[in-house]
Amino acid sequence: MKSTIITAAIIVFAMNLASAQKIKETEVPKSVLTSFQTYFKGAKANAWDKEKNGEFEAEFEMNKVEMSANFSSDGTLIETEEEIAISSLPKSVEEYINKNYLGSKIEEAAKITDASGKMTYEAEIKKGKEEVELLFDSNGQFLKKVAELKDEKDKD
Repeated sequence: MKSTIITAAIIVFAMNLASAQKIKETEVPKSVLTSFQTYFKGAKANAWDKEKNGEFEAEFEMNKVEMSANFSSDGTLIETEEEIAISSLPKSVEEYINKNYLGSKIEEAAKITDASGKMTYEAEIKKGKEEVELLFDSNGQFLKKVAELKDEKDKD
């Protein structure tokens, strides 16, 4: 019993290390802050995360749309993500989900654009207690399952 509790504690600790950490704006490199303001003039970050890969993610709202942007530590823009209406997803996304995740519901949708302009779609789906993020190319063809979400508040 004691070893089970210790093992569980180690797993929880490791999972927390693997996810993004919320940080204060004062902890974000100046180059990242400058780049953020250059790309998103007038926007104010609601939250900053330091991702496990060393990237910095700003969560913000622009023109009443929820967005996020990832930057390298030197301020290079890596990608932006903007929430979109579920109805804006290509029809093939819904068809894929209906076929492969029968009984699930699309909870949120986003359009992700990398620094080169390549666009992908993200669909967050839920079936019972299971929540999953799926990625699709710009034509709506399935690319990969990105993550299984455990807690609605920690998904970003």
